Amino acid sequence: MTDGQTPETSAPAQPAPQPGDQPLESRGSNRSQRPDSRAFTEFITSGWGPRPATTAAPSPAAPYTAVRRARLGAQFPGARVVVPAGSFKVRSNDTDYRFRPHSAFAHLTGLGAEQEPDAVLVLHPVDDAHGDAPGGEDGEAVTSATHRAVLYVRPLAGRDTEEFFSDSRYGEFWVGARPTLDDLASVTGIETAHLDGLRDALAKDVGEGGVQLLVVPDADETVEAVVEEIRAAEDAGLTDARLAEALSELRLLKDEHEVAQMREAVDATIAGFAEVVRALPRATAHRRGERVIESTFGAHAREEGNAVGYETIAASGEHATTLHWTDNDGQVRAGELVLVDAGVEVDSLYTADVTRTLPVDGTFTDVQRRVYQAVLDAADAAFAVAVPGNRFRDVHAAAMEVIAARLGEWGLLPVPVEEALSPEGQQHRRWMVHGTSHHLGLDVHDCALARRELYLDAVIEPGMVFTIEPGLYFKSDDLLVPEEYRGIGVRIEDDVLITADGNENLSAALPRRPDDVEAWMAGLLG
Repeated sequence: MTDGQTPETSAPAQPAPQPGDQPLESRGSNRSQRPDSRAFTEFITSGWGPRPATTAAPSPAAPYTAVRRARLGAQFPGARVVVPAGSFKVRSNDTDYRFRPHSAFAHLTGLGAEQEPDAVLVLHPVDDAHGDAPGGEDGEAVTSATHRAVLYVRPLAGRDTEEFFSDSRYGEFWVGARPTLDDLASVTGIETAHLDGLRDALAKDVGEGGVQLLVVPDADETVEAVVEEIRAAEDAGLTDARLAEALSELRLLKDEHEVAQMREAVDATIAGFAEVVRALPRATAHRRGERVIESTFGAHAREEGNAVGYETIAASGEHATTLHWTDNDGQVRAGELVLVDAGVEVDSLYTADVTRTLPVDGTFTDVQRRVYQAVLDAADAAFAVAVPGNRFRDVHAAAMEVIAARLGEWGLLPVPVEEALSPEGQQHRRWMVHGTSHHLGLDVHDCALARRELYLDAVIEPGMVFTIEPGLYFKSDDLLVPEEYRGIGVRIEDDVLITADGNENLSAALPRRPDDVEAWMAGLLG
């Protein structure tokens, strides 16, 4: 042996480490070099000055969210309604996506931006005979005739706790100070309680006590699991799907505060489109010019709002014929069109959704202008019928009449226009397979779980906010259109508010007509 030992006199062989010796879930700490001595803990948790006085003030949304909670509660008397904000979602390994609360939670609490991970809003049923509900003295803080709202949160931890300095997801040393219970109560106008008491509060009187427990599905797996455990023996009745439906339908008509937030989101989006035009020379010079457009708008959205409301579509040339092109890795070439579909989500989480199709070099060619004008005429026709008393489906039908007529004029339809427009035809939809409108608000496709009779078949009412977005898309390998059309994709999308006597185009300040688009771009490009 090279060390001079014989097998008989060598030290006993040590067993090789086995893969299961250290639990997988603990291995993320292998890189950590945080000291854990008592001296360190005592030292890091001492010597801190007093916290600054709170500046928490009631949110402008608070009076409106109280009304929304009352409207929801009235649909579920006697039931306990659980609305989680949700938790962090893993992006990769131990890094998370930026937190965004569930839209229903934001709608009912007014908390937006990155507030408030793991929080749960609970509407506790008020006992008709005694007026009491969990969370306080009888009759105290009852927020509606049917329910008392309590917001369960993970509050700010003291500086003498391990969370303060060691918890990279929640600790103040890592991510900043969380609000206190009092802070959140001041901001939202909702009674607050520690998250540790959530399970007991949810379980009270469920089952034999007659209280049914409902939770928003797919908002927070952990909370859902707790609810399922509690109500395992509960008799079937109302369903979580019915709650999800009600929460969606609650947003079909926007209140004054929501309309103000939509205006803010649209205005910020219009400013973002101007930044995109200014960036076009840089985009044309870059091998991935679409990314230049995407990042330009994204930076603006982050600076002026919370983020983008959805992944920006920056589709140049042939890419514009792909409806949801978000790879955004292509070149941007002079002479082509670039379709930009983007929206700023403001801090309250309301988002705009606007599309403009722009000539990269600032001037439409004749065929580009022809296609663009057809889409614009379809949009104008849709605006004309987007008024109270008509049905939501009428908006799409009006746009399609123009699209089909124009395709017929160009000789592209294999049948007469009337036959194409019939339910048995629809040949014109080859070049526009999507719908013309969708509701808009906290989600870019807001109210998505509403019943058909309250959405597609609904009568249009004041307070609705939705998009109008017809388009035409001629793919480069489409042999059924003349070569001059191939590779051209055009969509024009605006956000419309229904008013008592008609509608208002919230995004009207962003030019729509081709001459106006060219003049606007020329002014921005100097």
